[in-house]
Amino acid sequence: MRGLSRAVPFALRLGVVVLLIASQLQATPAPGLTGTPLAVTILTIALALSLLTPLLPPLRNPPLPPADSAHHPTGPTPEPHPARRSPLRWVAGSVARVPQRVMLVSLSLAVLLSIALNTITRTGVTIGALLICVSLAVSRLPLRFSLAVGLLAVAGLVVAGELAGSPVDDVPLVLSVCLIFLITYAAKQRKAARAAEAREAVLAERARIAREIHDILAHSLSAQLVHLEGAKLLLRADRTAEALDRVTRARDLAKSGLDEARRAVSALREDPPALPAALRTLADDFETTAHRPCTLRISGPELLLPPETELALLRTAQEALTNIRRHAPGSPAQVTLTFAPDHCDLRITNPTSAEPGTPGGGYGLVGMRERAELLGGTLTAGERDGAFLVHLRVPVPRERGRLRA
Repeated sequence: MRGLSRAVPFALRLGVVVLLIASQLQATPAPGLTGTPLAVTILTIALALSLLTPLLPPLRNPPLPPADSAHHPTGPTPEPHPARRSPLRWVAGSVARVPQRVMLVSLSLAVLLSIALNTITRTGVTIGALLICVSLAVSRLPLRFSLAVGLLAVAGLVVAGELAGSPVDDVPLVLSVCLIFLITYAAKQRKAARAAEAREAVLAERARIAREIHDILAHSLSAQLVHLEGAKLLLRADRTAEALDRVTRARDLAKSGLDEARRAVSALREDPPALPAALRTLADDFETTAHRPCTLRISGPELLLPPETELALLRTAQEALTNIRRHAPGSPAQVTLTFAPDHCDLRITNPTSAEPGTPGGGYGLVGMRERAELLGGTLTAGERDGAFLVHLRVPVPRERGRLRA
């Protein structure tokens, strides 16, 4: 695609050069031009050829060996002196640094000046060259500059026809320029829209991976912290064997968390396990690490949900249970998953604890709300009747809300 994107502008510019040279050969008088017409003709061809220079490959001269390598062991290679360069390469390199808008406007002015001085006539070849100039201007320049080039082309051809004493019906000409302008501008806008969509997709994917990494690492590191704090207390009580068991569990959690983080970084292409089974695994893990009961209730017919919906429900439950371990140590937990025909409810509750917990930054709740909003759902979190409740409701698409086999 990159080669094609460079080949098309090159072909268009080459077409401009060929058409302009052909126009000059059709001039009246022919190649035997003198004075001002000859100067304008040479200027036109030079500007046309300069239109190709921005697409030439970079000019690279072989580096000259330093005069004394001992004094320049690691320094950059010095630029060759301009006098040692080929004059043609030096001129081409200088022209290549001219902005494209300057070249396009100069080329259009040169063609119109040639028409006005009757060095070339208003033929189909000349009009074709100007139409290509207009299309190049629209595709490469901002709207205000491309409009100026288009209006200049139409006005110049009309005035040139009047000065030559051969006015014709200019409606087809104006329509042709407008059509070329609109087609090229529409293609430019479509390309810009595709680029914007691609950027939005990349940003959305980055945000998704960031949420996944946060949820995975928060769950793993929080569980490790619980085990290591327990090991510290056990060591103070001279219960070495139990403390060693806690350290071993923390190590296992670190290994599993690292594996999950690696899978998340690899774009999370693997499908997560079935939601009910994954929730049961989370409940068992909570009981193992927090040494408190975790009740799991699933009501309603189990539906086959879209992968992104199941992942949001799973990560929300994981984050909520992690928060219970951190902020309400010693509290039991209850996870309730309810399937309905048009939505799915997930509730995680725990009694408020008098034991102090680990403070957090609140990023977990932000990530859970973002997941819910992306799916068109809602998430609420707060204390209610002496318990802390996290409630997630997500819609179930009709085409995906079928019973799980």
